[in-house]
Amino acid sequence: MTQLLRAPGVAMFILAAGLISPARGEDDRWADFRFLIGSWVSEGPPEQGSGSFSLEPDLKNNVFVRRNTAFVPAGKGRPAAKHEDLMVIYADRAAKEFRASYFDSEGHVIQYSVTLLPANKGLVLVSAPEPSAPRFRLTYTKIERDKVAIEFEIAPPGQPDASKNTWADL
Repeated sequence: MTQLLRAPGVAMFILAAGLISPARGEDDRWADFRFLIGSWVSEGPPEQGSGSFSLEPDLKNNVFVRRNTAFVPAGKGRPAAKHEDLMVIYADRAAKEFRASYFDSEGHVIQYSVTLLPANKGLVLVSAPEPSAPRFRLTYTKIERDKVAIEFEIAPPGQPDASKNTWADL
């Protein structure tokens, strides 16, 4: 059994997976992403919210598509909310790096650069700093074969390297 956890300073989730075995081709540039393939569900006390996401290869294994749904409980004078987003992860061959494009149900669009953690331990997605906009960092860390921790951090505008937990402010 897994639980939805929160750590000081970051929103953190532990997710349980329904894993599928990916077909491996001759081009396995996606090897470090494969631990996330499948459907994932958070488990924990309802007052902390709930959610799920899936990550699947698409377009003949040229991109990964993540679909996410989160249910945020009411709190601090705001009603309960449902959040949905879609992310497309791709290899930017010209820049020789991975990137991701994020779109959500509130109309946000975020471009991320993707860094792989050593020893296939996870991924870190970071948005570019902009003087008048927050900076976002999303980290997936493999805990076990069927468990992943997710940290979502937001740095305030003008402070691209300072992060704060804003999960409670959603």
